[in-house]
Amino acid sequence: MEIFRTPAEIQAYALSAKRRGKTISLIPTMGYLHAGHASLIDIARQRADIVIVSIFVNPTQFGPNEDLDAYPRDFEHDRTLCEDHKVDAVYAPAPDSMYADDASTWVEETVLSRPLCGASRPIHFRGVTTVVAKLFNLTLPDYAVFGRKDAQQLLVIRRMVRDLNFPIEIIAAPLVRDEDGLALSSRNRYLSAEERKRALVLSRSLRAGRRTIEGGGLETIPTVIELMKKEIEAAGGRVDYVEALDTGSLTAPNADTTELLLAVAAYFGTTRLIDNQFIQVKS
Repeated sequence: MEIFRTPAEIQAYALSAKRRGKTISLIPTMGYLHAGHASLIDIARQRADIVIVSIFVNPTQFGPNEDLDAYPRDFEHDRTLCEDHKVDAVYAPAPDSMYADDASTWVEETVLSRPLCGASRPIHFRGVTTVVAKLFNLTLPDYAVFGRKDAQQLLVIRRMVRDLNFPIEIIAAPLVRDEDGLALSSRNRYLSAEERKRALVLSRSLRAGRRTIEGGGLETIPTVIELMKKEIEAAGGRVDYVEALDTGSLTAPNADTTELLLAVAAYFGTTRLIDNQFIQVKS
């Protein structure tokens, strides 16, 4: 496994691979890898000759009062996990190699990035789309794998790829949960034992909400949302949002909706967690 630290190095590697007729899969990450990331790597390996994992805590997607400096990092652990899962190359740049001091160009999606996490983190997705576009230009992937855990991010990236004509297939990987049902996340390490126990209300309430909507249709959504909010608050969580939106537009569902994103964000202590369910709507 090779490790690259600069844009020039990883781009030269990717260009060489493409000239040799190799296909490339990319998994963009912010490191502190876990079993969820490993599942993305395994999916990527099935699709391409070469698998590249980027490990970069991207500063432009963090707001001024968010946890950039405290975000967990463990490169040696990440390297071992990548080696164990037969990754061909890791790209782990420093921030100053990815962004010039006077950088003034952004890639911004302006519809799907606005609700949900975009409402409380207004610069977040501009940072995500910009860095992912840069990673696409540097690694030249045929495939890029994103987890359904970050559902809004997945939808935003798909829209960016469509709108900007990137010749890349975006692969949506299943959300991976721990044995107790908590969605795997690098931020779970911030939770105390009691907070983690309380946070299990997220997956429980999502499962119940999905069953209700699948059984009763779109008209049950207001009841589901209010019940989920009450359950989360009763468990000691502070709700950021609970919403059920059309996955194609991330707006309120209508008669033409075929798939819903039932999504939640809530704080347990100081830790903000997200979770979701994709729900097929019966015609």
